[in-house]
Amino acid sequence: MENISIQRPRNLDWQRASALLYGDWGTSKAYVLGLAFAATGFSSFPIIIAVCALTLLVGLNYIVICRCFPDGGGVYSSAGAHGKVLAVVSALLLVADLTVTAALSGWAAMSYLGIPQNHVMTATIAVILLIGGINFFGPRHSGSLAVALALPTVAVIAGIIVLSIPHLTLENLKPLEGSWSHIWVSFVGVILALSGVEAIANLTGTLKPDRNSPIGHPRVGKTAAKAIIPVALEVSVGTLLLGWAVLSLSPSLAPQMVERKEDMLRFAAEQYGAMAFGPAFGQVFGLVVGVVFALLLLSAVNTAIAAQLGLLFMMSREGDMPRSFAKLNRLGVPLVPLALSVGLPVLILLVTDNFESLAGLYAIGVVGAIAINLGSAAFNFKLEMSQPERLLMGATAAILVAVEFTLAQTKHDALFFVVCVLIGGLGLWTYARRLSGITTLTVTREVARIVKPEVVETMRQPVREAQKILVPVRGLTPALSFAFDEAELRKATLYILCVREIAVLYPGMNSPGPASWKDDPEASAILTTALQIGKERGIATIPLFATATESAPLIVDTAATIGADFLILGASHRNTLAKVLRGNVATQVAASLPDNIQLIIHG
Repeated sequence: MENISIQRPRNLDWQRASALLYGDWGTSKAYVLGLAFAATGFSSFPIIIAVCALTLLVGLNYIVICRCFPDGGGVYSSAGAHGKVLAVVSALLLVADLTVTAALSGWAAMSYLGIPQNHVMTATIAVILLIGGINFFGPRHSGSLAVALALPTVAVIAGIIVLSIPHLTLENLKPLEGSWSHIWVSFVGVILALSGVEAIANLTGTLKPDRNSPIGHPRVGKTAAKAIIPVALEVSVGTLLLGWAVLSLSPSLAPQMVERKEDMLRFAAEQYGAMAFGPAFGQVFGLVVGVVFALLLLSAVNTAIAAQLGLLFMMSREGDMPRSFAKLNRLGVPLVPLALSVGLPVLILLVTDNFESLAGLYAIGVVGAIAINLGSAAFNFKLEMSQPERLLMGATAAILVAVEFTLAQTKHDALFFVVCVLIGGLGLWTYARRLSGITTLTVTREVARIVKPEVVETMRQPVREAQKILVPVRGLTPALSFAFDEAELRKATLYILCVREIAVLYPGMNSPGPASWKDDPEASAILTTALQIGKERGIATIPLFATATESAPLIVDTAATIGADFLILGASHRNTLAKVLRGNVATQVAASLPDNIQLIIHG
């Protein structure tokens, strides 16, 4: 019997999704304002306005993207509708983006903590290695820190704005000088506030469906809008007001402002706190702002590392990276992607020894990925989209394409970096396809429709019995033996669920579904043996196999889906550290299992 494809539970509400988005998107203001001031001084306000407007425009487009791709609307799935090569190139642009995001966010975090400039690079590398070590254990709630820090971050931003209100002025603002091409290049140079929208697009596969959403065809447009709109408004309006506050400081402070460009918000907090309540309060308030933003930036480092290892793993699952990228440790973490996700930012830091150079490398990857995503969706006429939405999306994609070409022309280091990523990635892609024996075959659309996997899957009918027992297994355990005894006594059908835990932060990826258990060596050994035992004992045995970042929700969802009468779990024998980092599955299952399913703990 084949495995039953099981969809991941949709349990991410809009509030948590919004906080996760803010953990990435909201950090941009921590360094955008300083870089804008360093580039154009007190003439930077129009550029800040333009960056905020573009951020808001991209956010509005991604509401449509999320609605059109309820199972994951990242660039990898959006571009995949137009061809495999475009999807792989898009994914590699994201790899470039996430690599620089980890390095840039870590550097900014160390600056906000007040680490001396000559030690920032070393401290950043140490922090990235530490976060990589934590990810080795596959913590389930990688975004928890971002969620916890969302409100404190908004609070300190509001505090800076409130303290600056009596001092806001237009006298310091100067008009932009130079030609339109010079102004455009200055604008392109500070576009650093777009990366987070890809994160929310890839989370649509776990978003709670909209109210009255059809069963089996979830809609997440309203939920995604609730998550994106408040963050887009806060990032745009907050950055605009903070930019005005920064430019309202005395021009005599300009040399210090350029020197403190990497932690500009902490500097502004110190100045306005001192103006309001004295130098001592200014220092304390600046320290609080520095710590809050440093923690949020470190959370962004963690998110970038986890997202990148998840992206590389998913590409391996789809045959676009070597199969070794899909090998997991005993805690469900892909080791090679983890090593690359940590090693690439460290390499970038070793080669690039200053903040401006890191910022220069950043935008070319994320702008390219978002431009491809919006362009792919705008020209995918199978997507349900109104004409104004399609035109707006196409226009936004055109603007971003212009930005990408400008970056390629003016920032040669960034172009060299992204070309290196593309050459290395496409080389690995070619190598992976050759090893897997994949051959490109051109057929007509009619033939392709006939053999599509989803069409074949609809013809499979699961076995139905009067009484059903579900037992999740990690091996040939005593719990499985007990389940065979119970199934034989009760004349019940025994469902054996083998879960492959994958601790990655890319849950919304539009993958083809769980791989067959026959393709997984461990699962194949367990389920083949179980099937043979069931056959010998005359027990109707059905193997199930699925991959998930969390076992407990999947077990509960499977039990409810098959209509199990009994759920048998083995007692956990994990060590204390694993239980702290990953939790106890039996406890989590018991907390959410429907009352009509009886839970049996065997141990």
